[in-house]
Amino acid sequence: MSNFFSVFTYTPWDNLNTKFLTEVKLLPLKNIIKTLPLIEPGFFDDLLSNMYNFKHYSWVECIKRIVGPDNEDYDIKPWNFIWGMDYKGRMIQFLIQKVEEESKDSQAILVALAPPELAKLFEQYKKGAILRTLSLLNSPKKMKFLMVLAPKGKSIAEEQQLLKINKQDLDRLKSINTLKQIPNIKGQWFPTFDVKCPICSGPLTQVYSPKVGLVCQRCGFKKVK
Repeated sequence: MSNFFSVFTYTPWDNLNTKFLTEVKLLPLKNIIKTLPLIEPGFFDDLLSNMYNFKHYSWVECIKRIVGPDNEDYDIKPWNFIWGMDYKGRMIQFLIQKVEEESKDSQAILVALAPPELAKLFEQYKKGAILRTLSLLNSPKKMKFLMVLAPKGKSIAEEQQLLKINKQDLDRLKSINTLKQIPNIKGQWFPTFDVKCPICSGPLTQVYSPKVGLVCQRCGFKKVK
Protein backbone atom coordinates (compact mmCIF):
# COMPACT_ATOMS: atom_id res chain seq x y z
CA MET A 1 0.00 0.00 0.00
CA SER A 2 1.20 3.53 -0.83
CA ASN A 3 0.27 6.88 0.65
CA PHE A 4 0.22 8.56 -2.75
CA PHE A 5 -1.44 8.74 -6.12
CA SER A 6 1.07 8.24 -8.95
CA VAL A 7 0.65 9.83 -12.35
CA PHE A 8 2.84 8.42 -15.12
CA THR A 9 3.17 10.89 -17.95
CA TYR A 10 5.28 11.79 -20.94
CA THR A 11 7.15 15.04 -20.46
CA PRO A 12 5.60 18.06 -22.19
CA TRP A 13 8.35 20.24 -20.67
CA ASP A 14 10.91 18.15 -22.61
CA ASN A 15 9.41 18.57 -26.10
CA LEU A 16 6.90 15.85 -25.22
CA ASN A 17 9.47 13.10 -24.89
CA THR A 18 7.55 9.91 -25.69
CA LYS A 19 10.42 7.54 -24.93
CA PHE A 20 10.37 7.92 -21.17
CA LEU A 21 7.64 8.32 -18.58
CA THR A 22 7.92 10.51 -15.51
CA GLU A 23 6.19 9.51 -12.27
CA VAL A 24 4.61 12.32 -10.28
CA LYS A 25 3.34 11.57 -6.78
CA LEU A 26 0.46 13.43 -5.17
CA LEU A 27 -1.17 13.33 -1.74
CA PRO A 28 -4.74 11.96 -1.63
CA LEU A 29 -7.03 14.78 -0.60
CA LYS A 30 -9.15 12.43 1.52
CA ASN A 31 -6.19 12.24 3.91
CA ILE A 32 -6.32 16.02 4.32
CA ILE A 33 -10.00 16.98 4.37
CA LYS A 34 -13.11 14.89 4.99
CA THR A 35 -15.09 15.77 1.85
CA LEU A 36 -13.57 15.84 -1.61
CA PRO A 37 -14.42 19.17 -3.27
CA LEU A 38 -16.42 19.38 -6.48
CA ILE A 39 -15.17 21.65 -9.23
CA GLU A 40 -17.88 23.18 -11.41
CA PRO A 41 -17.73 23.15 -15.24
CA GLY A 42 -17.30 26.94 -15.28
CA PHE A 43 -13.77 26.54 -13.95
CA PHE A 44 -12.82 24.41 -16.96
CA ASP A 45 -14.57 26.77 -19.37
CA ASP A 46 -12.35 29.59 -18.05
CA LEU A 47 -9.27 27.40 -18.37
CA LEU A 48 -10.14 26.59 -21.98
CA SER A 49 -10.65 30.29 -22.73
CA ASN A 50 -7.24 31.10 -21.24
CA MET A 51 -5.64 28.39 -23.39
CA TYR A 52 -6.98 30.08 -26.51
CA ASN A 53 -5.83 33.52 -25.42
CA PHE A 54 -2.53 32.95 -23.60
CA LYS A 55 0.55 31.03 -24.75
CA HIS A 56 1.58 30.08 -21.22
CA TYR A 57 -1.66 28.09 -20.82
CA SER A 58 -1.59 24.74 -22.62
CA TRP A 59 -3.32 21.37 -23.02
CA VAL A 60 -1.24 18.23 -23.67
CA GLU A 61 -2.36 14.61 -24.07
CA CYS A 62 0.40 12.70 -22.30
CA ILE A 63 -0.95 10.74 -19.28
CA LYS A 64 -0.38 6.98 -19.64
CA ARG A 65 -1.11 5.56 -16.20
CA ILE A 66 -2.70 6.47 -12.86
CA VAL A 67 -2.14 4.32 -9.77
CA GLY A 68 -4.00 4.86 -6.50
CA PRO A 69 -2.81 4.57 -2.88
CA ASP A 70 -3.84 0.88 -2.79
CA ASN A 71 -1.81 0.17 -5.96
CA GLU A 72 -5.01 0.04 -8.01
CA ASP A 73 -4.82 1.01 -11.70
CA TYR A 74 -7.45 3.44 -12.90
CA ASP A 75 -8.99 3.93 -16.31
CA ILE A 76 -7.21 7.13 -17.38
CA LYS A 77 -10.03 8.53 -19.55
CA PRO A 78 -11.86 10.65 -16.94
CA TRP A 79 -8.68 12.12 -15.41
CA ASN A 80 -6.81 15.38 -15.86
CA PHE A 81 -3.69 16.66 -14.16
CA ILE A 82 -3.32 20.43 -13.69
CA TRP A 83 0.27 21.55 -13.32
CA GLY A 84 1.06 25.22 -12.81
CA MET A 85 3.41 27.73 -11.20
CA ASP A 86 2.65 31.31 -10.25
CA TYR A 87 5.05 34.26 -10.48
CA LYS A 88 5.97 33.81 -6.82
CA GLY A 89 7.45 30.41 -7.69
CA ARG A 90 4.71 28.40 -5.97
CA MET A 91 3.99 25.06 -7.63
CA ILE A 92 0.41 23.77 -7.86
CA GLN A 93 -0.45 20.23 -8.93
CA PHE A 94 -4.04 18.97 -8.96
CA LEU A 95 -5.28 15.51 -9.96
CA ILE A 96 -8.91 15.76 -11.07
CA GLN A 97 -11.49 13.11 -12.00
CA LYS A 98 -14.58 13.90 -14.06
CA VAL A 99 -17.89 12.78 -12.54
CA GLU A 100 -19.45 11.99 -15.95
CA GLU A 101 -16.81 10.72 -18.32
CA GLU A 102 -18.68 11.37 -21.58
CA SER A 103 -20.06 14.79 -20.66
CA LYS A 104 -18.22 17.97 -21.65
CA ASP A 105 -20.06 19.89 -18.93
CA SER A 106 -19.35 17.42 -16.15
CA GLN A 107 -18.38 18.39 -12.65
CA ALA A 108 -15.03 17.06 -11.46
CA ILE A 109 -13.64 15.91 -8.14
CA LEU A 110 -10.34 17.17 -6.79
CA VAL A 111 -8.74 13.87 -5.74
CA ALA A 112 -5.08 14.57 -4.99
CA LEU A 113 -2.59 17.42 -4.89
CA ALA A 114 1.03 18.47 -4.41
CA PRO A 115 3.31 19.87 -3.04
CA PRO A 116 2.99 19.16 0.72
CA GLU A 117 2.97 22.89 1.49
CA LEU A 118 -0.27 23.24 -0.47
CA ALA A 119 -1.72 20.25 1.40
CA LYS A 120 -0.98 21.98 4.72
CA LEU A 121 -2.69 25.13 3.47
CA PHE A 122 -5.81 23.15 2.51
CA GLU A 123 -5.80 21.34 5.83
CA GLN A 124 -5.71 24.61 7.71
CA TYR A 125 -8.07 26.81 5.67
CA LYS A 126 -10.23 24.16 3.95
CA LYS A 127 -12.76 25.60 1.47
CA GLY A 128 -11.31 29.11 1.55
CA ALA A 129 -7.88 27.89 0.43
CA ILE A 130 -9.38 25.70 -2.29
CA LEU A 131 -11.40 28.53 -3.80
CA ARG A 132 -8.47 30.95 -3.72
CA THR A 133 -6.20 28.40 -5.42
CA LEU A 134 -8.74 27.67 -8.16
CA SER A 135 -9.10 31.40 -8.72
CA LEU A 136 -5.31 31.77 -8.94
CA LEU A 137 -5.09 29.05 -11.59
CA ASN A 138 -7.42 31.05 -13.82
CA SER A 139 -5.52 34.32 -13.37
CA PRO A 140 -3.15 34.54 -16.38
CA LYS A 141 -1.37 37.62 -15.02
CA LYS A 142 -0.41 35.77 -11.85
CA MET A 143 0.58 32.45 -13.43
CA LYS A 144 4.00 31.81 -14.94
CA PHE A 145 2.65 28.74 -16.73
CA LEU A 146 -0.23 26.29 -16.53
CA MET A 147 -0.53 22.92 -18.27
CA VAL A 148 -3.53 20.61 -18.29
CA LEU A 149 -2.26 17.09 -18.88
CA ALA A 150 -4.85 14.76 -20.42
CA PRO A 151 -4.97 11.02 -21.16
CA LYS A 152 -3.18 9.73 -24.26
CA GLY A 153 -4.77 6.62 -25.78
CA LYS A 154 -5.08 3.56 -23.56
CA SER A 155 -3.37 3.27 -20.22
CA ILE A 156 -0.20 1.20 -19.96
CA ALA A 157 -2.05 -1.26 -17.71
CA GLU A 158 -4.80 -1.72 -20.32
CA GLU A 159 -2.28 -2.12 -23.14
CA GLN A 160 -0.41 -4.77 -21.16
CA GLN A 161 -3.67 -6.61 -20.46
CA LEU A 162 -4.55 -6.58 -24.17
CA LEU A 163 -1.09 -7.92 -25.03
CA LYS A 164 -1.57 -10.68 -22.46
CA ILE A 165 -4.95 -11.62 -23.95
CA ASN A 166 -3.55 -11.57 -27.48
CA LYS A 167 -0.68 -13.84 -26.40
CA GLN A 168 -3.17 -16.30 -24.89
CA ASP A 169 -5.16 -16.31 -28.14
CA LEU A 170 -1.95 -16.90 -30.13
CA ASP A 171 -0.92 -19.78 -27.86
CA ARG A 172 -4.39 -21.31 -28.23
CA LEU A 173 -4.21 -21.00 -32.02
CA LYS A 174 -0.77 -22.64 -32.06
CA SER A 175 -2.16 -25.50 -29.97
CA ILE A 176 -5.07 -26.02 -32.39
CA ASN A 177 -2.73 -25.99 -35.39
CA THR A 178 -0.52 -28.57 -33.68
CA LEU A 179 -3.51 -30.85 -33.10
CA LYS A 180 -4.47 -30.54 -36.76
CA GLN A 181 -1.09 -31.93 -37.76
CA ILE A 182 -1.40 -35.04 -35.56
CA PRO A 183 -3.24 -37.93 -37.32
CA ASN A 184 -5.54 -40.17 -35.30
CA ILE A 185 -5.03 -43.92 -34.99
CA LYS A 186 -6.93 -44.60 -38.24
CA GLY A 187 -4.67 -42.33 -40.22
CA GLN A 188 -7.30 -39.60 -40.59
CA TRP A 189 -6.49 -35.99 -39.95
CA PHE A 190 -9.69 -35.42 -38.01
CA PRO A 191 -12.10 -37.90 -36.40
CA THR A 192 -15.46 -37.68 -38.15
CA PHE A 193 -18.83 -37.63 -36.48
CA ASP A 194 -20.84 -37.91 -39.72
CA VAL A 195 -23.72 -40.39 -40.00
CA LYS A 196 -22.36 -43.61 -41.61
CA CYS A 197 -23.93 -45.69 -44.39
CA PRO A 198 -25.22 -49.04 -42.96
CA ILE A 199 -23.98 -50.86 -46.09
CA CYS A 200 -20.48 -49.51 -46.86
CA SER A 201 -19.83 -47.23 -43.85
CA GLY A 202 -19.41 -44.27 -46.18
CA PRO A 203 -20.59 -40.79 -45.12
CA LEU A 204 -24.27 -40.00 -45.69
CA THR A 205 -24.92 -36.59 -47.28
CA GLN A 206 -28.05 -34.51 -46.66
CA VAL A 207 -30.27 -34.20 -49.75
CA TYR A 208 -33.03 -31.67 -49.89
CA SER A 209 -35.81 -33.86 -51.30
CA PRO A 210 -39.41 -34.39 -50.10
CA LYS A 211 -38.81 -38.17 -50.14
CA VAL A 212 -35.10 -38.78 -49.59
CA GLY A 213 -33.25 -37.36 -46.58
CA LEU A 214 -29.68 -38.81 -46.83
CA VAL A 215 -27.68 -40.40 -49.68
CA CYS A 216 -24.43 -42.39 -49.47
CA GLN A 217 -21.76 -40.96 -51.77
CA ARG A 218 -20.09 -44.38 -52.19
CA CYS A 219 -22.80 -46.97 -52.85
CA GLY A 220 -25.86 -44.80 -53.47
CA PHE A 221 -27.84 -46.00 -50.44
CA LYS A 222 -30.77 -43.71 -49.69
CA LYS A 223 -32.24 -43.07 -46.31
CA VAL A 224 -35.89 -42.02 -46.60
CA LYS A 225 -37.24 -39.56 -44.07
